Amino acid sequence: MAAATPLPEFDSPKLVDLNSLAFHDHKYLWYEWMREEAPVCAGKISIMKVTLVSRYDDCKMVLSDPRFMRNRGTARGKGSSPMPFPMPKSIAALAKSMIIEDDPEHRRLRSLVNQAFSPRAVAALSDRVTGLTEETLDGLSGKQGPIDLLSDYARPIPMRVIADMVGVSGSEAQEFSKIMGTLTQGLTGMRMIRTLFWDLRPAQRFVRGLIHRKRAEPGDDILSELIGAEHEGERLNEDELVAMVFLLMIGGFETTQHLITNGTRALIEHPGQVERLRANPDLWGSALEEIVRYRGPVHGTKLQYAAEDISLHGQTISRGSPVMPMLGAANHDPRVFEKPDEFDITRAPNHHLGFGFGPHFCLGRQLALMEARVSLEKIFSRYPDLRLAVPASELKMAAMPGWHRHVSLPVELG
Repeated sequence: MAAATPLPEFDSPKLVDLNSLAFHDHKYLWYEWMREEAPVCAGKISIMKVTLVSRYDDCKMVLSDPRFMRNRGTARGKGSSPMPFPMPKSIAALAKSMIIEDDPEHRRLRSLVNQAFSPRAVAALSDRVTGLTEETLDGLSGKQGPIDLLSDYARPIPMRVIADMVGVSGSEAQEFSKIMGTLTQGLTGMRMIRTLFWDLRPAQRFVRGLIHRKRAEPGDDILSELIGAEHEGERLNEDELVAMVFLLMIGGFETTQHLITNGTRALIEHPGQVERLRANPDLWGSALEEIVRYRGPVHGTKLQYAAEDISLHGQTISRGSPVMPMLGAANHDPRVFEKPDEFDITRAPNHHLGFGFGPHFCLGRQLALMEARVSLEKIFSRYPDLRLAVPASELKMAAMPGWHRHVSLPVELG
């Protein structure tokens, strides 16, 4: 089945350029073409060529089949280093993140980290998130004209939540904010080299300082829980703790702010669904799952590497080659989802892949859903006439491979 609408610029590309605005401005047309015409195809991320898979079942397979690995070196049979180039000693700890490790090392790390993300720990943050959300909304009440929902509302809430989670003190807030900017804006494109080799040095020193302070004076925060976590007599060492804090700062912040932003737009554009939520607030749980499926922020996972030659849809994925499962395409696969391009907050079942699948299923899923639910429920309750301040056609998407994120979201509060 061919795509219903012609792709912009050309119909049968030899390589899908995930860096281009042409892709990001029309990604759902590309996804349809990929699923139906080229379920295994060549893609480009930055300057790297990768294999893209786009059908739901294929994405699940790549994410769960042990023939695909996160550790590049292991998959290629060239040692266990996950990075394609040597790292400075000062930031080598960042390469130890569990999201680029495989079992049994991944299982060991996840078993330890999982203790800090218990339902009790997430529930304990709920009141804090509610307070931060209401405080942020209070700060918007006097503003005249449009606001940028991303920078004025969706960004401050998860940033302050992450600061609380790692126990940042008031005097450290400014430095922490600067480090967050380094981590969230400097790890793409050509800026990555400068970030990795220069800008992350002070960032890792800051994080090590936090860890030393929390070892001496544990608090009621997730970093203290991570330091104290023990499984089968093992604990996280300092390098592993540094890597985990960086993962929290990047994953917990980036995903949540764009989930709130994308969810706001989806609800504004579907006022009938908002009315259903007002009539039945119990639907907020399924509404968040549908937002993640319909316009979730994460459209591609960390790269997987084939540990052997693998044949899929008549194409050979060579050993050691990088593969990206396109979650955004999989979540609109008509083989799995009835009327996938419709936004339905009562959709059931809704087994989307917005938080991944398999061993690397997102550990922070419940926290992200809780933050987004509180943020969306509060703003639509306080501002029932919330609307876009510009035509939807003028909204710009960031050209960042594997993401669906707005550059900004101008809205009128009332």
